[in-house]
Amino acid sequence: MTSARPASLDVVGIGNALVDVLSHEADAFVEQHGLVRGAMSLIDADRAEHLYDAMGPAIEISGGSAANTMVGVTSLGGTAAFVGRVRDDQLGDVFAHDIRAAGVQFETQPAADGMASGRCLIVVTPDAERTLNTFLGAAAEIGPDDVGPGLIGAAQVTYLEGYLFDQPSAKDAFRHAAHLAHDAGRRVALTLSDGFCVDRHRDDFHALVEHDVDVLFANENEICSLYEVDAFDDALQNVLHHCEIAALTRSAKGSVIVSGDDVHVIDAHPVDGAVVDTTGAGDLYAAGFLYGLTHGYDLGTCGRLGALSAAEVIAHMGARPEVSLAELAAPLLGS
Repeated sequence: MTSARPASLDVVGIGNALVDVLSHEADAFVEQHGLVRGAMSLIDADRAEHLYDAMGPAIEISGGSAANTMVGVTSLGGTAAFVGRVRDDQLGDVFAHDIRAAGVQFETQPAADGMASGRCLIVVTPDAERTLNTFLGAAAEIGPDDVGPGLIGAAQVTYLEGYLFDQPSAKDAFRHAAHLAHDAGRRVALTLSDGFCVDRHRDDFHALVEHDVDVLFANENEICSLYEVDAFDDALQNVLHHCEIAALTRSAKGSVIVSGDDVHVIDAHPVDGAVVDTTGAGDLYAAGFLYGLTHGYDLGTCGRLGALSAAEVIAHMGARPEVSLAELAAPLLGS
């Protein structure tokens, strides 16, 4: 790793550029349509149209896991950029407008042909669990050519979205980005994204975590799936040896952050009101943590920033903050 020049960005995220379509549905809807409850499933264009027609009144909000995280970083007062593919169509225009309006740098040129912009149809059941059905569309076409050394080298951390690993060209983009980041003296972060995603790509994720990742984000199910163990403590012992920092979330149990012999157990942050929609909880936890990490805070404070950011987003529909996270975090940071 070379000596890094001063960074002009806190984080650059690489992930699926999607527009989320969210609706509240009864538990029976999940069973009736053969959905995998609580997971992300990839669907084709026809299936996307069928589900969209079956869903009730919906909210359309620009999303995508890594994109949500970048919006969270800027809401906290940080600087962020996003790399992801859209088509030059209506949804592509909506995505680009929304992420730029949130203060995130987005320079990826839209595709003039090929598949339509991607969308994620999200069913939220009465227990606030979210079931995701994703038509990747143009987002699936991201590749190494979309990842430039100038942008990667400008950021303290390059953040990679595990969902993208379902596409071969995206795997190449990940490895290319990781090498560019380390060559520039920067850190690489990865979110495992989904337990079923880990099941599909366990060997590739193992290799990434052991050789290319400095900061790992995962929930309890994902980290246990990665190491094929039943107990969280067993997974914790495994990950200790594989990356510099691991931030592991456990829903209402809070999170555990490990870095060598340094272990922090972080309580979940109280939610203002009822839990409405868990979409984006992990994305915003990563945003808070990465903001703290890139601004020199200790790991315990990073975890508390993550918990605070996650608590805000699960109190309403949609995966992006509705209020300034910087203002919410001010008491925690003494500012």
